[in-house]
Amino acid sequence: MINRLNYHHLRYFREVAIEGHLGQAAARLNVAQSALSVQIRQLEDRLGVALFERIARKLVLTEEGRIVLDHADQIFKAGDELLATLQLSSTAKPVLRIGAISTLSRNFQLQFLRPLLGSDDYTFSLTSGQGQALFDELETLSLDVVLSTHIPENKGDKSYAAQLIAQQPVRVHGSSERLKHPTLAHLLAHEPLIVPTESVIRTGFENLVTRLGIQPNVVAHVDDMAMVRLLAREGVGLAIAPTVVLADEIQSGLLTTAPFDLGIFEPFYAITVPRRFPHPALMQLLTDQLSEDQL
Repeated sequence: MINRLNYHHLRYFREVAIEGHLGQAAARLNVAQSALSVQIRQLEDRLGVALFERIARKLVLTEEGRIVLDHADQIFKAGDELLATLQLSSTAKPVLRIGAISTLSRNFQLQFLRPLLGSDDYTFSLTSGQGQALFDELETLSLDVVLSTHIPENKGDKSYAAQLIAQQPVRVHGSSERLKHPTLAHLLAHEPLIVPTESVIRTGFENLVTRLGIQPNVVAHVDDMAMVRLLAREGVGLAIAPTVVLADEIQSGLLTTAPFDLGIFEPFYAITVPRRFPHPALMQLLTDQLSEDQL
């Protein structure tokens, strides 16, 4: 039989490490000091290292002891999260694990997270990555939700739920001097343009210029909305992007939005998978997003 780690010993070790004194830890645990000493010694024997050294009548962690304590903290934190997830504990703060497509607007992500900022009830983690990798993590329950501009395809036993939480109009943004054109067609044909390669916007843009019968002056094809924003700030060209991407620059007056309707909208989805125990904050968070009049 494999000699597995005794987590009872690990919990006793953690208390001694926190107290720094065997007697005080024993009193806190309501066990005899001698019994506690035996538990610590058994753990050291199991790991094959000394966890403490005595300095001035105080137990001080060795380097190995510090490593063990770090792992113990993670182990018992995970246990607290487990209890909270199963709604057996009201004191633990389960982490809401959010994935976001790497090209997604940072401003949109911040808006989505705003109800959680400064919350005493929950903490969150945010992971950026490629779509399929994030959806794979969603399937294994490593993530609670993925923010995306497209809905993944259901295949075989894969079943995704997609909630449309916002639909942002795509407009032309840039310096006011460059926006002084009589028509949208004239503007797109004569000004340098920064166009995202993201499929929804790109497809809409290609359809638009075909309908207008013009040859656009595209100077940058960019797959990252953060870079679209930076290039527009630098005056490289006019940005074809959702307003939320450049919200700060527009509000400050650095950039302006052209008074033309492109008829293009970028959807933002919250992708989830069916779970028996969804994160308690997620449904409220999605409800809050739907109640907002704008991003």
